[in-house]
Amino acid sequence: MTSKLFALAFATSAIALAVSLPAVAQAQQKVEVVTDLTGAMPTGVTVAPNGRIFVNYPQWGDKSPFTVAELKDGKPVAYPDAALNRADAGDATNHLISVQSVVADGANRLWILDTGAPGFSAPIPGGAKLLAVDLATNRVVKTILLGADVVLPTTYVNDMRFDLRQGTGGVAYVTDSSITGPGGLIVVDLASGKAMRRLSGHPSTMPDKDFVPVIEGETLMVRPKDAAPTPWMVASDGIAISADGDTLYYCALSSRHFYAVPTALLRNPDATDRDIAGAIRDLGPKAPSDGLAEDDKGRLYAGDYEHGTIRRFTGGRWETIAEDPRILWPDTLSVGTDGYLYFTANQLHRQGGFHGGQDLRRPPYQLLRVKIDAGPVLLK
Repeated sequence: MTSKLFALAFATSAIALAVSLPAVAQAQQKVEVVTDLTGAMPTGVTVAPNGRIFVNYPQWGDKSPFTVAELKDGKPVAYPDAALNRADAGDATNHLISVQSVVADGANRLWILDTGAPGFSAPIPGGAKLLAVDLATNRVVKTILLGADVVLPTTYVNDMRFDLRQGTGGVAYVTDSSITGPGGLIVVDLASGKAMRRLSGHPSTMPDKDFVPVIEGETLMVRPKDAAPTPWMVASDGIAISADGDTLYYCALSSRHFYAVPTALLRNPDATDRDIAGAIRDLGPKAPSDGLAEDDKGRLYAGDYEHGTIRRFTGGRWETIAEDPRILWPDTLSVGTDGYLYFTANQLHRQGGFHGGQDLRRPPYQLLRVKIDAGPVLLK
């Protein structure tokens, strides 16, 4: 990386952030440590309405003994049990392979999104799926396999949102954050299990061209030990839903834009991608982020992984609500019923693949939170 290119990337990052910052500085909230997480690097977190906290660990090489866990006394314990968390490629339908996201809904269930793709490999047959666990009994009550019509060989299902008011059993919206493309959205009818792939390869679900983020003073690129660095391009990742269920928000991880689209069009089997694309609103620019979250006051939240902050979108502009040196790659965000925004800080950018094979992560990883005085969108 030449010094000229580095300077250009840094300037681009600074300009983009300046454009999206509010005109008036906002009061920032104290960042609180919920718990330190030793062992494998987590990604997702969700807080159930009764306060139970769940985290997940995709199988990216840390050899976690489980891929979904509940925090008990601040320590992760395999959830719902160790047997389900025991990966079995020969029986992938009945075992968790590599979970990227967990989301608690308003019907007292934990939804688990299994990529079926350990190490970003092609999904194992029967591995990509949605599971619902009844939080009252801690038993799996529904399994929905995502078929080859929506899960491509390049697919990496990433995050999800739900609207349980649609149809007879509700609907799920899932992002495909492929690192080779195409990105896209997947719409799943929870009663029938039927799924539709939407906006596959559309510019809104793909990385920004020439995107080069700068984190801790270094451009983030894939840097193999014995090969030239290449851009890390991750497609549609973060996702959020409006409180009325009418609008879906989404963004690529490698992007400075985010988008809104009517959910009615996404659900309509007669609507073409061209119809849907005509209704997309580009709400950017914004700082690049991993996950998104929403609250019951209509506000959106995102981490800014370049600058170690948490930001809120309200009234058509972004404001910084928290900044802390411990916010090292804010990954997934979850709004709790206690008026806090919870998020993982997992040092993702310090992995060896970005540093010539040298792992710069310094465990423990952390689950953090900030006060926002709002509740989650619990669609029933």
